[in-house]
Amino acid sequence: MSEPTEANRPTGPAEAAGSAAPADAAGRRHVRVVLVDDHRMFRTGVQAEIGQTEQTGVEVVGEAADVDQAVTVITATRPEVVLLDVHLPGGGGVEVLRRCAPLMGDTEQPVRFLALSVSDAAEDVIGVIRGGARGYVTKTITGTDLVDSIFRVQEGDAVFSPRLAGFVLDAFASTDAPPVDEDLDRLTQREREVLRLIARGYAYKEIAKQLFISVKTVESHVSAVLRKLQLSNRHELTRWATARRLV
Repeated sequence: MSEPTEANRPTGPAEAAGSAAPADAAGRRHVRVVLVDDHRMFRTGVQAEIGQTEQTGVEVVGEAADVDQAVTVITATRPEVVLLDVHLPGGGGVEVLRRCAPLMGDTEQPVRFLALSVSDAAEDVIGVIRGGARGYVTKTITGTDLVDSIFRVQEGDAVFSPRLAGFVLDAFASTDAPPVDEDLDRLTQREREVLRLIARGYAYKEIAKQLFISVKTVESHVSAVLRKLQLSNRHELTRWATARRLV
């Protein structure tokens, strides 16, 4: 569910155990982070878990609930690390990465992205890594491990939940690696979003509201998905998506 734009939330100076990460005057490491997730309660939970700057060294400088908000907040705050959900209204995490490519490529002050998602689907993992994210962890991660992952990404490391690293190694084993799923590759990013929401049991009106599009546009996307995947109805579509762990 999308939410109104929220103001940036600056906190106090960071304090935590030292490493190679940028540090304060006392030598304690510090990282500025933006949280991007369309669930307010999840963002609140992450903020409570990792945002106690004096203990963790993590300073949460902004939040966003959809693609447009994310790009605006990231551009305005220029954090070192963005915690990015994969499934977002407005085009998903891949669209955020595409629009923030110049910030990732800044040689003096790069913005680095760490995907934090409930999904462990191979196509989600590979999609955001190809888009420029430095890592991908699932929402089962502990607060301590998440803080460690954030600092590792800030320092330029690649970070993955254990079983997800294999997806990336397989996909990038050669420069001409095949797509994860040829059928799924036929769908646009928006069609994939509609597919997932249909498979999760959302009604057309709910999908339209979440993606900021009309019901007729949702119907058009569903028709396109069914045609491209050679399926007959939403029940077949749900089985297809479930078999590929897209829900």
